[in-house]
Amino acid sequence: MTEWPEQRIQPPDPAGHDPRQREVHDMIASGPRGEVPGPLAVWLHRPELADRAQSLGRYCRYDTLLPQRLSELAIITMARIWGSEYEWYVHKKFALEAGIAPEAVEAIRTGDIPHFPREDEAVVHAFVIAAQVERTVDDALYARAVAALGSDGVIDLVGILGYYTLISLSINIFKVSPPPGAPRELS
Repeated sequence: MTEWPEQRIQPPDPAGHDPRQREVHDMIASGPRGEVPGPLAVWLHRPELADRAQSLGRYCRYDTLLPQRLSELAIITMARIWGSEYEWYVHKKFALEAGIAPEAVEAIRTGDIPHFPREDEAVVHAFVIAAQVERTVDDALYARAVAALGSDGVIDLVGILGYYTLISLSINIFKVSPPPGAPRELS
């Protein structure tokens, strides 16, 4: 059984929510997530942050121009880069369900370069790596991304990366872990 470090800040107890915390909690729980998970629950200590961040997150996760397959690929690549076990635990299954090949998911998990059957997948993976590791993308990769995703798709991809940087920082700094017994897959 995997032992996870103790979370630094526990989510506020719903029984003690002030009116604004309750409002934001209920808004998140009634949306497509159906609950208030992980870092979103911690953010409820600062309900205005939780409100604004979850709104951006809802757009980045459910409403961009990118198909779910590419969004989830970007998210698990971010999880790998950041070593975010919670994010990996949550999104690995979504990436597989959305059509990312199991071999590609495993390669990402182990830090290898996956083989992607589709150019849009190869571009998203390369774009995420460059953006996070080099903190930019070169002109050739940018042109490939625009060709594969369109300009608006690239804008949405950059938004996903920004939001999941906030998520990853929150997970790592506050030590938000997968549920007890979940396997450690990234370390």
